[in-house]
Amino acid sequence: MNKAQLVEAIADKLGGRQNAADAVDAVLDAVVRAVVAGDRVSVTGFGSFEKVDRPARYARNPQTGERVRVKKTSVPRFRAGQGFKDLVSGSKKLPKGGEVAVKKAPKGSLTGGAAIKKAAAKKAVAKKAAAKKAAPAKKAAAKKATAAKKATAKKTTAKKAAPAKKATAAKKATAAKKTTAKKTTAKKTAPAKKTTAKKAPAKKTTARKTTAKKTTARKR
Repeated sequence: MNKAQLVEAIADKLGGRQNAADAVDAVLDAVVRAVVAGDRVSVTGFGSFEKVDRPARYARNPQTGERVRVKKTSVPRFRAGQGFKDLVSGSKKLPKGGEVAVKKAPKGSLTGGAAIKKAAAKKAVAKKAAAKKAAPAKKAAAKKATAAKKATAKKTTAKKAAPAKKATAAKKATAAKKTTAKKTTAKKTAPAKKTTAKKAPAKKTTARKTTAKKTTARKR
């Protein structure tokens, strides 16, 4: 019987194939995790699962017969309970219907359960500690981000203000140039008007000379 067949065998009792598959996965996962952690999982009337350490030793290669050194290892081991042994040996008969006559495990008989709870508690504590350590780093990163945003905002405002300042300076410069040009033209035109005003009496003298000529002509 493989895992799929095992799921099919208990599907009717657990209300569907999916529920049975979840139950099998949960049980196997709990057993494996407990044994890997070094705990012993014992189910009364069924058996126990435990981790066994094997020291370093020498063995022989069955193909070549060569002596090979084997490193220290750890292996899982299952020991069948007395009720399981009796059913397999035939000293006890399997019931025709219903569940096998295996005693239900009392509370606390699964030694692996406590180990799983301890491991979960350790993980939760580690997560909290990591969150506490990461909190200052997150705050510092947030401060850096806000500072960077402010700096970029200042740069953008400075860039926007620079063209406006240049435009106002250019307008002021052009206005100053226009005023200076007007002043220079006014200064140039003013002496010319004065010189023309001074030349006017010369016309009067010529007029006087002409009148004098006329009077001399009459006397003759």
